[in-house]
Amino acid sequence: MSLVAALTWSAAQAQPGKAKLVASKKPSNDFPLAASGKTAPIYASASDWPGVLRAAKDLQADVQRVTKTTPRFSTEKPAGSAVVLIGTLGKSPLIDALVQQKKLDVSAVAGRWETFARQVVENPMPGVARALVIAGSDKRGTIYGIYDLSQQIGVSPWYWWADVPVRPQTTLLIPAGRYTLGEPVVKYRGIFLNDEAPALTDWAKEKFGGINSKMYAHVFELILRLKGNYLWPAMWGNAFNDDDKLSPALADEYGIVMGTSHHEPMLRAQQEWKRYGHGPWNYQTNDTTLRRFWRQGIRNMGTHESIVTMAMRGDGDEPMSEGSNIALLEKIVADQRKILAEETHRPAAQTPQLWALYKEVQDYYDKGMRVPDDMTLLLCDDNWGNLRKLPKVGEKTRAGGYGIYYHFDYVGGPRSYRWLNTNPLPRVWEQMHLAHEHGVNQIWIVNVGDLKPMELPISFFLDYAWNPDKIKANQVAAYTQRWASQQFGPKYATDIADILAKYAKYNARRKPELIDANTYSLATGEWATVVAEYNQLLTRAEAINQNLPAGDRDAFYELVLHPVQACANLNELHYTVALNREAAKTNQPNTNALAEKAKTLFAKDAEIKNRYHALAGGKWNHMMDQMHIGYTAWHDEPKDLMPEVVILAAGGAPKAAAVPTQPGNRAFVSIEAEQYTQAINAGPIIWQRLPDLGRTLGAVSTFPTTVGPTAAPGGSSPHLEYRLTLARPGPVTVQAYLAPTLDFTNTTGLRYAVSIDDEAPQIINLHTGLKPGESNLVWEQAVANNIILKTSQHRVAAAGAHVLKFWRVDPGVVLEKLVVSQGELPASYLGPPASARTGAVPAGAEGNVGSR
Repeated sequence: MSLVAALTWSAAQAQPGKAKLVASKKPSNDFPLAASGKTAPIYASASDWPGVLRAAKDLQADVQRVTKTTPRFSTEKPAGSAVVLIGTLGKSPLIDALVQQKKLDVSAVAGRWETFARQVVENPMPGVARALVIAGSDKRGTIYGIYDLSQQIGVSPWYWWADVPVRPQTTLLIPAGRYTLGEPVVKYRGIFLNDEAPALTDWAKEKFGGINSKMYAHVFELILRLKGNYLWPAMWGNAFNDDDKLSPALADEYGIVMGTSHHEPMLRAQQEWKRYGHGPWNYQTNDTTLRRFWRQGIRNMGTHESIVTMAMRGDGDEPMSEGSNIALLEKIVADQRKILAEETHRPAAQTPQLWALYKEVQDYYDKGMRVPDDMTLLLCDDNWGNLRKLPKVGEKTRAGGYGIYYHFDYVGGPRSYRWLNTNPLPRVWEQMHLAHEHGVNQIWIVNVGDLKPMELPISFFLDYAWNPDKIKANQVAAYTQRWASQQFGPKYATDIADILAKYAKYNARRKPELIDANTYSLATGEWATVVAEYNQLLTRAEAINQNLPAGDRDAFYELVLHPVQACANLNELHYTVALNREAAKTNQPNTNALAEKAKTLFAKDAEIKNRYHALAGGKWNHMMDQMHIGYTAWHDEPKDLMPEVVILAAGGAPKAAAVPTQPGNRAFVSIEAEQYTQAINAGPIIWQRLPDLGRTLGAVSTFPTTVGPTAAPGGSSPHLEYRLTLARPGPVTVQAYLAPTLDFTNTTGLRYAVSIDDEAPQIINLHTGLKPGESNLVWEQAVANNIILKTSQHRVAAAGAHVLKFWRVDPGVVLEKLVVSQGELPASYLGPPASARTGAVPAGAEGNVGSR
């Protein structure tokens, strides 16, 4: 069977699986990377970057993984009918000669950042008939060109980190046409290993003797295969530059830009201060010691490519002392830049630097603190995936630009979330799209915890950073399907992608660590529905698992089946505890059986973890050691704790169940945001569906997000219309369910407006009383519930048909659901399920205001 890569010059911008291999029995001018039992030899210049030569050897290994035949790799003079030539402009005599002889056009590559071109060149040099050339503008440009080819022949970036198997092929034919991914939009794209004990720490200790260069070699390769370039290393009890002196040297060789976290200035880890520091971490009282400490950090950096974190927070990522002030922090930065200039023997502006506006540090900026223009301002989310601040539209550009520090994992209030992926891609898309539209494109870095099990969101974050314009809101599901196909082939990719999307969506409704027996409503059947949804996912995942080849099952368990199985079991555990406690209230005979079932489910949680740890011969032992059951505060307990259940003594007679109190009137209609009747756009502002975003169906918002507020909503200004039929006149309450977006404009709070029929729109502010921070109960409730719920009061004069209007006021407001009620609503977590969209409502019918 022969394979031809169906590629074009502008193919897919690093999206996984976009450039597929397709069968062809009559290849034309394609390049035979592998054919007739032979593989094309790979050549590079010995003078090229060591990281390029290393990646070229990875390509050699990747071709062997696919074809079971190892191509020759050499830095000697090329020879043969068909060879692969790899090199970096200005570092590779092989490539430079082709350019000088006008056999290779690099006008779209030379001088660009991390750019490569690939094409077939005929008669490139004496003794060579044809060459597949990969030419990079710089070290990483060439490396990305190498790994891009590896992906296209079928080697997943996750082949090691998720045990994704490689599909064997005997023939690999590469199109002769020119191919490039262009230049990345976001300059520095990376991950932060954090909160890494006990899982990553104990795993690395067992497998590598610690979080050291042996482990980091796998991390560096993964980042490059994903076309990232930046890393904040693990820092809980770890010091990247001090624990293993090979680690920073290896990072530089691979081509990874190193940094330190938002609270570790001058490339020195917090642990290094514990080891070598003297006196308090306080610049007012201990400045000489701190300057000496920081100077050593820059000396350690040497010529290694780095971004230096500047300024300081309190020791251990705590806020600075009450006595800290803007003048002091500005002096700290000035003194640090003086050290930079002295140690690098060049102006400080020539060393990339960032200042992280994390938590209270943003307040310093808002109150007037400023740093030199060449420093990148690293804006942050609220640790729960909601951006806190973005540059104002029209604001003067900064030489250092802006970045984002984002979270897929967090230790802190209202509850740490570290166990499994709870980051739905539609929400990641929506928030990072905000950043992109506001010109935040210098640094994107995301806290990924232990790295596993965040494989899918890591892939998406780095792919999206390469070129955000290539993945639209309605293409996120297609991205997930391509990713699933890349790992498991096309046969089950649609179903696998739907499972991946749904379990992340379900987990985001409320983080697993926050769930208990009281989360969902028993009375309305909400708990039963949630458990049924998880179990349906589990049934689907197990069916696919049975049909996959045996070689795919470790990867499938890691990436798909385990999180579904673990979360289905966790939710059923808490549901069973809720049933047990409810049954105990009236001495029901099944009370003790429910308690025993809950204990069995708790034990099953440990069995599921052990199954994960046994995968691939125990390769991932400890990686699922994170506690997730029994939290009572934001921090961990030493181990999972069985929820309390009720055991009844023998002989107790059942009591009569209490008759539930009936509210006077439970009439309501529930409308999913994307089920609008009509969307009214105006000027550049358009309404756009955000499929699968939110806790239930999907969401709707306006774009672009850079257009200012609508001064006076009404008339033909942008709004959504929802037609419904009300059963009676009188007062009406409208509840809007909104994504927990923050006021990234840092002004009055984001607003929307609501009206029924022709009444004047009522303007509602999402952010009244809501300021990010663990001492703010309004914010804690919003992120814990993953919703902002706002209400407005209206009155209708008559029963019958009406139009509910949701008006755009500020950009960035994301609507998920509307509930219209004329009485008390049944208590629930997710709100009433969507009402029927058609059909008349019988007179006096309860449970609905009317039809839609």
